[in-house]
Amino acid sequence: MKYKAALFDLDGVLIDTEPIYTRIWSDIESRFPTGIPDFALSIKGNTLPRILGENFKPEDHDEIKRLLVEAEEKMEYPLYPDTVRFLKSLAEAGVPAAIVTSSGDAKMERLFAMHAGLRELFGAVITDSWVSKGKPDPECYMIGARELGAKPEECVVFEDSYNGLKAGRAAGSYVVALSTTNPAEKLADLSDMVAGSLSEIDIESLF
Repeated sequence: MKYKAALFDLDGVLIDTEPIYTRIWSDIESRFPTGIPDFALSIKGNTLPRILGENFKPEDHDEIKRLLVEAEEKMEYPLYPDTVRFLKSLAEAGVPAAIVTSSGDAKMERLFAMHAGLRELFGAVITDSWVSKGKPDPECYMIGARELGAKPEECVVFEDSYNGLKAGRAAGSYVVALSTTNPAEKLADLSDMVAGSLSEIDIESLF
């Protein structure tokens, strides 16, 4: 089957920020202990409201959000070397693409301000403000597919986190796991294909 649309997670797929977020959340958790082993890894793919609601005391939420915003405002959001080339190849092939991220709108504005021309490569940008449930719930990917005029099963999802892979699988999409954040051997059971980077993926074989 040839797929009709591409749905991309952001951090760890298009931009090389996951190590930064791991450090940020590890620092936050050291100040507001949760008792959860590998906390910073366990929350990847979740929306901020869910992370806060499930792991921290309500009276600490404002301070945690302040620390996160402070850290994000200092970030440079570096693109992976093959990101733009891969996205332009999709566009040239007539394949619509969307970002489907647990990040907020303010972060996306900063990202697009830093990388001129990036926004134009996407037909839709789905953020946490679009959804009521975070990954691993498939809601975000179902919305992403809809916004591109495709069915979820007609889409290829590109993900790096366990929660994101589960969301793509639950949506019924073809799931490509990128081993930028987690070991490749732990991704196989949650995906249809594992790759080290976007440059390893043959667009013509999928679309």
